[in-house]
Amino acid sequence: MEWQQLEYFQMLAKIQHMTKAAEKLSISQPALSRSIARLEDELGVPLFERQGRSIHLNRYGELFERRVERILNEYQMGLKELHQLVDPNHGEVSLGFLHTLGTNIVPDLIRLFRKQHPDVHFSLQQNYTHLQLKHLLSGDLDLCLMAKMDVPKPIRWTELWRDELYVIVPSDHPLAKRNSISMNELKHESFVLMKQGYALRLQADALFENADFTPHITFEGDEVSTVAGFVIAGLGVSILPDGLEINQKGISKIHITDTHAERIIGMAWSEGRYLSPAAKAFKNFIFDYFDN
Repeated sequence: MEWQQLEYFQMLAKIQHMTKAAEKLSISQPALSRSIARLEDELGVPLFERQGRSIHLNRYGELFERRVERILNEYQMGLKELHQLVDPNHGEVSLGFLHTLGTNIVPDLIRLFRKQHPDVHFSLQQNYTHLQLKHLLSGDLDLCLMAKMDVPKPIRWTELWRDELYVIVPSDHPLAKRNSISMNELKHESFVLMKQGYALRLQADALFENADFTPHITFEGDEVSTVAGFVIAGLGVSILPDGLEINQKGISKIHITDTHAERIIGMAWSEGRYLSPAAKAFKNFIFDYFDN
């Protein structure tokens, strides 16, 4: 059975006149007759009652017409959805990003992009870097905003910006009045850190390793705001970037002097995997945004 046969059948069922249906389909009347005959042979039942030049659906044809109408409607809806997906002014972008970027950076990027592309929709996923890579490789995500790390092929990663990392302490902590500090001065402090696997935790662990001490950890969290809240409560100090997700009341931020403490954020995508025009447009928008 060919798709074209279903379209021919639907037109004939609607008009119920062989010559007129053929004209609508821009084919000859014999070609339409042969197509309907082959369809009836394949189905094993007649679909029309023929009396001279008169033709109308029988009960088999009426039943089949309802099914064909659903099939062709689904097909047309599928075409429409695909056309929207490949239209840079419509479509959907599947974007992954770090938890710490969800407060201001990602919302701002999407808001600015949608001024130019108001009908593009976003499927958003917050997760830490290792899981983002997994979803990129599987094709579940188009693009990811994530911290710098070694990425497997075919993943590509390009730097966008850098954030300074600070030691944050409660405002009533003995170190709170300091403008700067070395990592070595923190070896006797208790720490509140992100959980293992998060990019900020990997960067904090690298700082501890360079300073040659193992921190005493009192709490590990999933959110920067939670970690900062525990610091404010006096349960330890932490190493975090500045940002709106941190409640600035009740903490002090101290520059780290004896090492280059920063996190590097970039965009990753899977090289060679299909990106819809909408996803390509958003990718180019991000590069232009940070270039400027």
